[in-house]
Amino acid sequence: MSEIDLYASLKNYFGFTQFKGLQEEVISSIIQDKNTFVIMPTGGGKSLCYQLPALIKDGTAIVVSPLIALMKNQVDALRAHSAKEGIAHVLNSSLNKTEIKQVKSDIRDGITKLLYVAPESLTKEENVEFLNSVTISFVAIDEAHCISEWGHDFRPEYRNLRKIIKRIGENIPIIGLTATATPKVQEDILKNLGIQDANTFKASFNRPNLYYEIRPKTKNVDSDIIRFVKQNEGKSGIIYCLSRKRVEELAQTLQVNGLKAVPYHAGLDAKTRVKHQDMFLMEDADVVVATIAFGMGIDKPDVRFVVHNDIPKSIESYYQETGRAGRDGGEGHCLAFYSYKDIEKLEKFMSGKPVAEQEIGHALLQEVVAFAETSMSRRKFILHYFGEEFDNETGDGGDMDDNMRHPKKKHEAQNEVATLLDVIKRTNQQYKAKEVVNVLVGNVNALIKSHRTDSQDFFGIGKSYTPEHWMALLRQVLVAGYLRKDIETYGVIKLTDDGEAFMQNPKSFMMTEDHSYKEANDDSIITPQKSSGGAGDEKLFALLKSQRKKVADSLSLPPFVIFQDPSLEDMALKYPVTLEELSNVHGVGEGKAKKYGSTFVDLISKYVEENDIVRPDDFVVKSTGLNSGLKLYIIQSVDRKLSLNDIADAKGLEMPDFIKEMEAIVYSGTKLNIDYWIDEILDEDQQEELYDYFLEAETDKINEAMEEFEGDYDDEELRLYRIKFISEVAN
Repeated sequence: MSEIDLYASLKNYFGFTQFKGLQEEVISSIIQDKNTFVIMPTGGGKSLCYQLPALIKDGTAIVVSPLIALMKNQVDALRAHSAKEGIAHVLNSSLNKTEIKQVKSDIRDGITKLLYVAPESLTKEENVEFLNSVTISFVAIDEAHCISEWGHDFRPEYRNLRKIIKRIGENIPIIGLTATATPKVQEDILKNLGIQDANTFKASFNRPNLYYEIRPKTKNVDSDIIRFVKQNEGKSGIIYCLSRKRVEELAQTLQVNGLKAVPYHAGLDAKTRVKHQDMFLMEDADVVVATIAFGMGIDKPDVRFVVHNDIPKSIESYYQETGRAGRDGGEGHCLAFYSYKDIEKLEKFMSGKPVAEQEIGHALLQEVVAFAETSMSRRKFILHYFGEEFDNETGDGGDMDDNMRHPKKKHEAQNEVATLLDVIKRTNQQYKAKEVVNVLVGNVNALIKSHRTDSQDFFGIGKSYTPEHWMALLRQVLVAGYLRKDIETYGVIKLTDDGEAFMQNPKSFMMTEDHSYKEANDDSIITPQKSSGGAGDEKLFALLKSQRKKVADSLSLPPFVIFQDPSLEDMALKYPVTLEELSNVHGVGEGKAKKYGSTFVDLISKYVEENDIVRPDDFVVKSTGLNSGLKLYIIQSVDRKLSLNDIADAKGLEMPDFIKEMEAIVYSGTKLNIDYWIDEILDEDQQEELYDYFLEAETDKINEAMEEFEGDYDDEELRLYRIKFISEVAN
C-alpha cells in the first residue's frame, strides 16, 4: 500500500494527519502480512497499530485481550469513528445468545473489522469452528507479556494461543504487542508464539513528562495521601492498593474528607465497576482507588497523578501502572509509598507456591526494593531494567525524579568497585546479590559454607562497610553496566566485558548512599482520632457557639444544622484558619466548610492572632468514625434502595445499632438518602410535621422530640427521620 493511501486512511478513519513514533513502520509491516512484534510503552499509541490495518485489510482481525474493561473501552471508541455499529465487537462471557448470534452475523456479512476476544473465549470449540469458516486478516495479541512466566501478569491460558491460531487457519499473521517487556520476556513471547522471524519494533520506554517519587510509608499514610490529593484538587488521579479491603477503606476515607473518589476492584459487581469507571472517565469522580484490576486499556489521557499506596510486586507492574499518567504529554506525578514491611508481607504471600514461581517472584521483588531504595536517577534505573541506555545529564526528563531534584552526597568509590568486582570473579560468579554482600562483610550461611568461601582470604574483605553500603554500590555498578544479572539463574551476578575492562584499568566511580526506609514511622505526624468530647479551648468554644447562633438565625435554621457541638469542640482543639483546614474538622467536610465556614475561620484567625496561639502543625484526617468496610456497605446498600432491615440483618446488627451507624455517617458529613424508607413508614403529613419540628428545634435530641409529640412517634421513627433531615439540610 502506498504511503499516500496510508495517510489518507489515517485521516479518513481517525481524523489524524500524522503518525506517532513507530506507528507508521508497524502498520506497514502488518499490512504486508508479516509477523510483527511491538514493544511500545503505555501512551505510545499501540492500539492504532492494529486498528488501522484491521480497517484497511480484508476480513476480520482478532484482538486477544485479557480484560473486558479494555475491550469495551476500545470497541466504544471504534464505533464512535464509524457509521456502522458492528464495525467492532467483543466476544466474551458477558454476551447472551442473541448478542453472540448478532456478532457472528456481522462477521459473516463483512461488517466487523475487529473482534475482541478473551483467551478463554478463543479456546471454545464453537468459536474456533466459526472463526475457521470466515476470513481472518490477522491475530493481534495485546498485553503479550501475559505469555511469559517472567512477565508481571503471567496467564497460563496465553500459552496455548499459538495452537489455537493454527486451528483457526494456516499462515495467519500474528501481531504481539506489549507495553512492558524485559529482554527475557521478549524472548519468551517470540518463542511461545513461534514468531522468531517477526519484524520487531521497540519504542523508547522513556516517558519524560512523568515525575517519579518514592516516600516512606508511615503509619499515617492516609494523611499523606489526602494531603497530596488535596494539593492536586480537581485533577484526575488513580491510587493503587494491593488488597480490596484497603481499596474500600481508602476510598471511604477520601470521600469523608471531601474528595470525589470511587473504589474499583474485582469484588464489586459488574454494574458498580462499570458505573465507577464511567464516573472517572466522565469526570464525575476525580480519583479512582483501585486494585490492578483497573486501568488496563482505560484510555483517559489526562490522568495527572498515580499513587501507589503499596509498592507493586515488580518493576513491570510499576511501569505499566505509572504509565497511565500523562498520556496526553502533560504533567504526570508518580508517587509511591514504600516500607520494607510491605516487601516482607509480599514475600510471605509467595510461600507455598512452587519453588520456580517463588524464585521468580523474589527476583522481581528485589528489583522493586532496589528501585525504591536507590538514590540514583530513577528514570535511568527503570530504563536500564528494560534494556535501554539513558544519560540523565543529557536525556529528556533527566531531572524528573526526587533523587535528581534532591540529590544525596556522592563520594569516590573506585577502590570499593574494584573490590566488589574482584570478589565476584574470585567466587566464580556463582552468587546472587545478597550472597555477594555476605561474602564482602563476612557473614557465613549454609550456601557460603558449602562452597568453603568462608575459608578464602578475601572473605570479609569489606567488613569496614555495612551490608547496606555494599548493596547500594552493587546496584549502582549493575546500572553502570559493569555487572549483569543472569535471569535464567534467578539473578546470579555476572561480570560484563566493561566490568572486566574496569578491573584491568580502574577509573573514577561516584557513588551515592541508598535511602533507608526501615524506620519509616514518623511519630511527629498526628494520629487520626475522633473528637475528644470536650473542647480544647473553652473560651474559643463559647465564641464559636455564639457565632453559630448568629449564622443559624440569619438563615432561619436551627444551630445544630450549621455545625454540631462535636465539630465546634474540634475547631477549639485545632484552630483551623482556612476553609481547607476547616473541611478536615470532625463532621464538617468540604461542602459544609464552603457553605457556612468563612465567618468561623475569620473568627478563629483573629482569635489565634490576638492570643498568640501556636497551632498544631498538621490536621487530623477525618476517620470514618466506624469500620470503613461496614460504612461503605451501608452507603452502597442505601444507594441501591435495599430494605434497611435486610441491610442490618446482613451485618448481624439490631436495628438500634444499625441506626447508630447511619447516624455516624450523616453526622460526619456524608449524605444518606433514605427517602424510599421514610416514605414507607411515615405519610406526607407526618413528614411535614417532623420537618417543621427539627427546623424550629434548638437541639436535635430525641428525648426532647419524644416529649414534644407525647408518644405519637416511637424512638426508631424519630431517629430515622432525623437522619433524613440532617442528610438533606445539614450536608
